Amino acid sequence: MVCAVLSRVARAHICLVMRASHVCRGHQHRAWGSRSATSDFAAPGAPGSVLELLGKSYPQDHHSNLSQKVLSKVGRNLYNQQHHPLWLIKERVKQHFYKQYVGRFGTPLFSVYDDLSPVVTTWQNFDSLLIPADHPSRKKGDNYYLNQTHMLRAHTSAHQWDLLHAGLDAFLVVGDVYRRDQIDSQHYPVFHQLEGVRLFSRHELFAGIKDGESLQVFEHGSRSAHKQETHSMEAMKLIEFDLKQTLTRLVAHLFGDGLEIRWVDCYFPFTHPSFEMEIHFQGEWLEVLGCGVMEQQLVNSGCTGASSLQVSSWLLLVGMPLSLCPRGIWYMSPGAQDRIGWAFGLGLERLAMILYDIPDIRLFWSEDERFLKQFRLSDINQKVKFQNALRFGVGKRKLADSRLYNQYWHRVMKEVAT
Repeated sequence: MVCAVLSRVARAHICLVMRASHVCRGHQHRAWGSRSATSDFAAPGAPGSVLELLGKSYPQDHHSNLSQKVLSKVGRNLYNQQHHPLWLIKERVKQHFYKQYVGRFGTPLFSVYDDLSPVVTTWQNFDSLLIPADHPSRKKGDNYYLNQTHMLRAHTSAHQWDLLHAGLDAFLVVGDVYRRDQIDSQHYPVFHQLEGVRLFSRHELFAGIKDGESLQVFEHGSRSAHKQETHSMEAMKLIEFDLKQTLTRLVAHLFGDGLEIRWVDCYFPFTHPSFEMEIHFQGEWLEVLGCGVMEQQLVNSGCTGASSLQVSSWLLLVGMPLSLCPRGIWYMSPGAQDRIGWAFGLGLERLAMILYDIPDIRLFWSEDERFLKQFRLSDINQKVKFQNALRFGVGKRKLADSRLYNQYWHRVMKEVAT
């Protein structure tokens, strides 16, 4: 019981620190299947000046490249605005995981974090995910830097290490992410991701397997296209099956049963093997998410036990004398380094555009009531398709011809893209 209390205190402490400090994928580090490019959404910072953002001050230097346009998006949190289409997708995913995956005491197995600050350190965004110092994904031209040590996260994976270190073994992270990109109907420099992580102990992985007690998670082997050097083939096959089954159930919940799915092998920096899921929807194969088996080095690093100083502080909080602390409590995630895990990431805009037939990614930033009111649903699972301006009125007048429609469309796009 004491261990359980300490674990909860440890997790709360880490989360509070993260919130108070406000502290993918492909060969060019395309985080969960997105591209990188340049855009005019950045402006050089003035060295010596100070940027105030989310209640904190950040000295500007030669690395600073944020514009007022990008800064105006920070804190909008579209995915937390009730009845926004991105909120609908987030809530549907959350509902599915809450219902399908339940812990021993009837509580949800997955915890959800959708209020973590988008300001992270470069260590969180890159180093914690094993991305080398000279990796091209770190380029100033591909990211939004507050200064040389802080940036707007390029992916929700930037929080993986912190949450693993807090002792969590099943969680979802939702947030806005920032990547310099060309603007068109499919791409925008600010978009939104949902990330999922789950770890398994040896017992959890092999439970229900005949003669499972003789199987091992780890081995000293060699890396191949199908597994990491530290993983046994038996463990690899089981965790790959669980990952793909989990995501197949998720898309069935979102799109309905009978959906044709295929898996494509790919490369991501912090998972191996890695896959992209494609669905056959309305006659087309569409990529909807990226996933893979977490690099064991990342799992081991994130699950390393808390420091003696941190544990001492937590023990004082719960009033337990240090001398009575069992040895195992010095490591807040007992046995975590003997765990194996999977991770996935998906773009909320991508799913919303497919499910709700929204033709342009820039529309998600629109505050036009004629767009927003279409998604005020009594049931988040209710089917709805976006109706364009030709079908809804302006006052008492319908936009009945293409000239008026084009004027409307131009106004909406200008509203969100300039």
